[in-house]
Amino acid sequence: MENMYDESWAPILKPLMQQEYMKKLSAFVQQERRQFEVCPPQHLVFNAFRLTTLQDVKVVILGQDPYHNIGQAHGLSFSVPQGVVFPPSLKNIFAELVTDIEGFQIPQSGDLTKWAKQGVLLLNATLTVRAHQAASHQKQGWETFTDQIIEMISSELQHVVFVLWGSYAQKKSVLIDEKKHLILKAVHPSPLSVYRGFYGSKPFSKANKYLEANGKKPVDWKL
Repeated sequence: MENMYDESWAPILKPLMQQEYMKKLSAFVQQERRQFEVCPPQHLVFNAFRLTTLQDVKVVILGQDPYHNIGQAHGLSFSVPQGVVFPPSLKNIFAELVTDIEGFQIPQSGDLTKWAKQGVLLLNATLTVRAHQAASHQKQGWETFTDQIIEMISSELQHVVFVLWGSYAQKKSVLIDEKKHLILKAVHPSPLSVYRGFYGSKPFSKANKYLEANGKKPVDWKL
């Protein structure tokens, strides 16, 4: 497991991995991989923790499940590898960026690795899913794991922007110390809700304004 994430996360992740619920979760995921296709591939499950070092986290964008079509998920919430067609939510995120960030142009690729390397933790609440079966790995332990990650980021770091889209993500706000951090809430960027307050919410410029006000380098959202 250790080579699947950046060493900066070891003080947090290693103790979590030893907890009984994580051992059960690991056994569950391994059994699923023996029987079914599971997304993302095993070496990319902790990709968010490999690309974004703990001390560099300045924005957390919380998703729910990995994409469940084969080839889409690569361990970063809302992101897809180069060459993969943009899922609807990502397409809507880019549409909002065009109006929110001056000079932003729709990119050729939906790979958000550039954001991750700048300190944007692209975290899903559940880190695996059975291919073509949405929510199939929920309530197996991943949510406990990622809740603990969110709590530790809130506790250990200062002035992080937590971007919570949709009611599921917004429930995580109880894990975050609002005196130390900024929470940005909006409806989910899915086609079902995007016109009910996602468009025009300007989360990216608001995040940068907060980061700059607290002496941090803003994120270059352009891809």
